[in-house]
Amino acid sequence: MAAIRVGLAGYGLGGRAFHAPLIRATPGLDLVAIATMKPVPDARTIADPMALAADSDIDLLVISTPNETHFPLARAALEAGKHVVIDKPFAVTTDEADGLVALAKARGRMLTVFQNRRWDGDFLTVRELVESGRLGDIMLCEMSWDRFRLDLRDSWKDAGGEGTGLLFDLGSHLIDQAMLLFGPPEAIAADLAVQRPQAIADDYFSLTLHYGARRVVLGCSTLVAAPRPRFALHGARGSFVKHGLDPQEAAMNGGATPDGPGFGVEEARWHGTFTAPDGSVETIETLVGRYLAFYAGVVEAIAGRAPPPVDPADSREGLRLIELARRSAAEGRTLAC
Repeated sequence: MAAIRVGLAGYGLGGRAFHAPLIRATPGLDLVAIATMKPVPDARTIADPMALAADSDIDLLVISTPNETHFPLARAALEAGKHVVIDKPFAVTTDEADGLVALAKARGRMLTVFQNRRWDGDFLTVRELVESGRLGDIMLCEMSWDRFRLDLRDSWKDAGGEGTGLLFDLGSHLIDQAMLLFGPPEAIAADLAVQRPQAIADDYFSLTLHYGARRVVLGCSTLVAAPRPRFALHGARGSFVKHGLDPQEAAMNGGATPDGPGFGVEEARWHGTFTAPDGSVETIETLVGRYLAFYAGVVEAIAGRAPPPVDPADSREGLRLIELARRSAAEGRTLAC
């Protein structure tokens, strides 16, 4: 199969540090154009991302633009007969997500969502532990993603527009990971807050997902200088606790190539621990992170050899939980899912 010609809409952190290096390192993909106002070495640039969506030289459009633009850009690209990768969140409403899924099906095009945190090394490790049954019946799972950022960024993410705030940003990842581990919850209780001076968009959230007696608690804050464990799972046979963040983002942001030696390998000091009921503790080596698996899956899906690496229906379900969480927080009550 000839190389798939890729257009990348957006060259902020997502486009520059994630999509561009991953696309360039994936056999079968050729990054031919980028929609950005910034100069980019070794790439054709175009100012208007909507023009890129209509560009006849593009087979696949990758969308890494502000959240509220995901739907119109993806719709335009699908109508132009292109395959589409959309950064999370998939869209800003479930109605938009449903429209894109239907359009992709009608046009026979591949549509997928860049839920890259499925391929974090720490999450791969957690998923393997859960599926192996080593933790036993898990009654409490806590997943947190904390930062300390007192000042607001000069970015659309802090501007308070549609689809902004931590729940859409990092919540999209945490909800996706929770559903991969445990499936859709029975009920949800949410607390959202705007805690920093001058902030507009939510910069704190806590979600409790109900699975019978099991509780899955997802938390995120921008005012935590000593981060909570990224993962803490407690089961009948022991507990697994893990601090730190997957190293792939920092490596690519620092210029590392994702197909280079040692990419995705976590330093031993960040490995998690398994504590047995008798108090004995064992270090669990973190699996190697594999962001390249996403775009390898894109190539296979476009070739018709495999389903998309992320089913857009999964991300649509994540949006539904975000909508329920916002309603739960506004009404101050637990809502059935």
